Amino acid sequence: MNKQNYPFIFIVLFIVLVCLFLVNLSLGSVHIPLSEIWTIIFQKTASKSSWVTIIWEFRLPKSLTAVIVGMALSVSGLQMQTLFRNPLAGPFVLGISSGASLGVAILMLFVSGLSANHFLNSFLSQNLLWQTSIASTLGAGLVLSMVIIASIRISNNMALLIVGLMFGSATGAIVSILQYFSEAEAIKSYLLWTFGSLSQVTWDKLPFLFCLNFVGFFIVWIMHKPLDALLLGERYAQSMGLSLQKTRLGIIFTTSILAGSITAFCGPIGFIGLAVPHLTKILIKTARHKILIPAVALAGAILLLICDSISQLPMSSSVLPINAVTSLIGAPVVIWVILKKRSL
Repeated sequence: MNKQNYPFIFIVLFIVLVCLFLVNLSLGSVHIPLSEIWTIIFQKTASKSSWVTIIWEFRLPKSLTAVIVGMALSVSGLQMQTLFRNPLAGPFVLGISSGASLGVAILMLFVSGLSANHFLNSFLSQNLLWQTSIASTLGAGLVLSMVIIASIRISNNMALLIVGLMFGSATGAIVSILQYFSEAEAIKSYLLWTFGSLSQVTWDKLPFLFCLNFVGFFIVWIMHKPLDALLLGERYAQSMGLSLQKTRLGIIFTTSILAGSITAFCGPIGFIGLAVPHLTKILIKTARHKILIPAVALAGAILLLICDSISQLPMSSSVLPINAVTSLIGAPVVIWVILKKRSL
């Protein structure tokens, strides 16, 4: 594809993103006409005063969260696929999501089971979102620490990938044991968290999520040349003077910031980081990360807005789990990638 076409593609992606963002704001149990959305956002006035409250208090933070989540998971997935040179690697391949799930499982299944005290139970229920965010971060940080230690001792990326998968399996086993000995109500709360949710991030939490991901995006952007070098092979990258150890640690760290923060605030959201890089490469046929990183970020935001709009079940009060919708869309992409690789 001609390099001159890239600006046009980015403009189209941005326009599609803005249009889908506005459509996403209009959908829900209460339909709000698109003609009113722009006025509500910039003037905070509408034909019905309740529409202003619905948009500003509920839908706008959720849609902004969808954009941040889509970008973060997609860029994380691109990094993992580049690091391991494996098209089926995703942002959670190193066990970050499993570690986060373990932290939340310990909070919801173990700590809540021990808290017979009424005051403690009341405190847990009133501050659950912040507690799950902290527990998720600690769990992801624990697994991340073990992966970093392993990465220092292991020089082979494929071996590191296997170690990450084993960490994920081990934490998953611990979660299963906790579920086995837990009460039905606690298990239900934990399962609801695993469905993922974009609506839990309110205005007071959105700045934290934005700042963490801004730092992650910035570091990823300045690493675009090392990422290009990794695609050519580790030996070639080393011959160019690239420090594989520092680059690998940088990729693991930024992926942990991006994917870990998303899991902490929104729960585990699958398949976006796995599918979007492949979909983007169909549109933009280049291996240059200077082009791929922003393109993948825009495409990820677009896809998650589409998934969130589908999950709303327009004109209905029901909302599908976002994880279910992303899986329904992402799974066919993964199958396509496998079949394509087999046919080559």
